[in-house]
Amino acid sequence: MRRLIPTGEAERPVAFAEVPPPLPEPAEALIKVEAFAPNRGETFLLERPRPGLLPGKDVAGLVVQAAADGSGPGIGTRVVGHPAQGGWAEYAAVPTDSLAVLPDGVDSERAAALPLAGITALRLLRTAGSLAGRRVLLTGASGGVGHYVTELAVGAGAELTAVTATPARGERLAAMGAQVVHRVADARGPFDVVLESTGGPDLPLALAKVRPGGVVVWFGQASRTPVTLDFFQLLEGPERVTLQHFHYAGAPYGLDLATLVRLVEQGRLHPEIGRTADWAETADTLVDLRERRIRGKAVLLTGGTP
Repeated sequence: MRRLIPTGEAERPVAFAEVPPPLPEPAEALIKVEAFAPNRGETFLLERPRPGLLPGKDVAGLVVQAAADGSGPGIGTRVVGHPAQGGWAEYAAVPTDSLAVLPDGVDSERAAALPLAGITALRLLRTAGSLAGRRVLLTGASGGVGHYVTELAVGAGAELTAVTATPARGERLAAMGAQVVHRVADARGPFDVVLESTGGPDLPLALAKVRPGGVVVWFGQASRTPVTLDFFQLLEGPERVTLQHFHYAGAPYGLDLATLVRLVEQGRLHPEIGRTADWAETADTLVDLRERRIRGKAVLLTGGTP
């Protein structure tokens, strides 16, 4: 079968290789991949790939071999999955507790855009707590996570301000009901909750806009610039602010995937897909994703639809 493997080259991060199909563990199903969605964090891993790296965590396709232990969906079932690795291939082995069945109304393209970004958004909002009537600031809002967070938070009754680099990257967020600004400094606080994903100088600026007793949930560093906090500057800002580190990871993922699929099927969640392409264009797509030239998610199609 064909698989995309790292090259270590900045302008051509992956290339095709012919390899044997994966051998599933007893609690894994073998999926014929129809679509997959890379994440920006994966582009960073490809800059200096560790030996044996097999990228790919977000896939959708068809079960062609059910799990040997009897768990999970049977042969012929359409699914979305979140394996630990190996999804950028014609076939992927996925733990059955990290799969969700797809209804007829949810296609593989939209499904593939759900896993990492959607699960992150769900778990991030659970961490933030009830948002009805609360003022929320979201930085780095124009990526996959940001679009999901915005739609879900606004739908839950939050008054959300989204920070994007350009007006074009904020158009969809504004249509969802967010107040869009292009610098953290321009956001009008105070905020009950800050969801901060860019790091660098933005986190201290966002921290200063939290109300006393508010919460900052730090879930990324998309700027790739470390954060510097000054204790004495904090004394000049709001008091008793909680700064909480957040990382989405923690299998199983199946229940959260099923929630996301249900929301899409009901028309309550709409994946923002900025590019759909054949997987022959994966290398160029990864470069554009890394350089923030794609709004929302990118989805690659393998041509594996039966």
